[in-house]
Amino acid sequence: MKALLPTWSDWRPAVRAPGADLLSGLIVALVALPLALGFGISSGLGAAAGLATAVVAGAVAAVFGGSRFQVSGPTGAMTVVLVPIFQQHGGGGVLAVGLLAGLLLVVLAIAGVGRAVRYMPAPVIEGFTAGIAVVIALQQFPSALGIADVEGEKVWQVAFDAVRQYISQPHHMTLVTALIVAAIVLIGGRWLPKLPFALLAVAVATVAATVFELDLTPIGALPVGLPAPTLGFVHLDQLGSLLAPALAVAALAALESLLSATAADAMAVGTRHNPDRELLGQGLANIAAPLFGGVPATGAIARTAVNVRSGARTRLAALTHAVILAAIIYLAAPLVADIPLAALAGVLLATTVRMVETASLAAIARASKGDAAIMAVTFVVTVALDLVTAVAVGVGIAIVLALRSVAKEARLHQIPLEPPLEDSDHLAEEHELLHGHIVAYRLDGPLFFAAAHRFLLELAEVSDVHVVILRMSHITALDTTGALVLKDAIGKLEHRHIIVLMSGLRADHHRRLATIGALPAGGAAHLFDHTPDAIACARELAPALARNTP
Repeated sequence: MKALLPTWSDWRPAVRAPGADLLSGLIVALVALPLALGFGISSGLGAAAGLATAVVAGAVAAVFGGSRFQVSGPTGAMTVVLVPIFQQHGGGGVLAVGLLAGLLLVVLAIAGVGRAVRYMPAPVIEGFTAGIAVVIALQQFPSALGIADVEGEKVWQVAFDAVRQYISQPHHMTLVTALIVAAIVLIGGRWLPKLPFALLAVAVATVAATVFELDLTPIGALPVGLPAPTLGFVHLDQLGSLLAPALAVAALAALESLLSATAADAMAVGTRHNPDRELLGQGLANIAAPLFGGVPATGAIARTAVNVRSGARTRLAALTHAVILAAIIYLAAPLVADIPLAALAGVLLATTVRMVETASLAAIARASKGDAAIMAVTFVVTVALDLVTAVAVGVGIAIVLALRSVAKEARLHQIPLEPPLEDSDHLAEEHELLHGHIVAYRLDGPLFFAAAHRFLLELAEVSDVHVVILRMSHITALDTTGALVLKDAIGKLEHRHIIVLMSGLRADHHRRLATIGALPAGGAAHLFDHTPDAIACARELAPALARNTP
């Protein structure tokens, strides 16, 4: 636990020279404000919940997290998971899920699971990232089109219903506002990435809506300050039904946060995050956020990137971002409440465009048909069903393809019994005799469940021989299935009165084969450390076996 807790060394550079971190924190706060509002509304709990998450989770994760650049808060990926939870269990269910997920993340951190999350296949990551972008965009259709009441269980059904209602009763000004805000954010961010164009565009839209009295639905009243902590948001008998959603939220929080921290390491020279400490920070952040009405949080890749590019040096920048957002809640809540929903929808639409790395998608699609299929399936399932199912399906397909690829590496090679013989009729005749009765095979690669049955077929087809030598030293892996299949193959050979010899058997493989009775019938007399010794034994046995053969 000591290695997971904050130390004075985390803050010493910030105390000596805080200027760069304070400026970077201000820039990140300006970028995070409209995103926190938008993601809070999209989750179902409202804009205030998004702000509370950005403040509380952002501050806690900045202090206890494992990356000095990570900025945490509500994210689009998490919103996708939270929407069905809100629809099924209500706001209290979302808060309870966040608290349970936080506890799970703390357990994962203590167990040292952080390093294992790095092994997520790249096609799955790119597939669900692109899928999340589409889902977030579809979520904005009602607000961007000015439709209040929509129907549908899945996000694509909701978007379809919003388009249908818009066609019958169009609200042109709402759509135009969303598109203009999105265009400003995208074009301005491309030319001057350090300026908070999202905030500027939202401010302009808010002023225009107020001055010209445009019919644009505002966010609505926001509380001044954070709500008082409360634990009475769910009944104890509901906790059982919330465990599965909590596992999904914890898995997503771990994955997205560690990916974000890894991206920050790549953008900043000479830095490396602590994955287990990052999980602890995110766990504590998700325990704290629901107590103040906040939704589950993760490390935010976009805000973390802005933090690094703005010159942040320590975790003071992320903490400053949370403090500035808290000040906005206390001092400017009435102004924030007048922001049109269409403007926030435009910001989130622009965010979805930035989320998709077309170069990465194209590179993976060109890499192999298998990777392209994994990415495509993950994308489709993310949009059609949900993120957790998509990741499970994508990882499952990746595992199957990986096993198939590894299984193809397994080989059964016939090897020569001896070096090339001298040009002598007598020796050539002897070699032909030996070759006719003795055959040696080298087993290369893994002999496990995905490849073992092919060995059974190949060995079982061996004919016109009296002795089979199996060279086992090149087997890289041997599982129980492989051992049982090998036992079956040896049994079939010995049933046909073919003697089986083994050479180069590793100690761990010997124990496994001995345990399930898969060693040759001759026992230790038919096991050899070196192949030449096995060949010599075969030469002694072959003539006698040949005489006894009808």
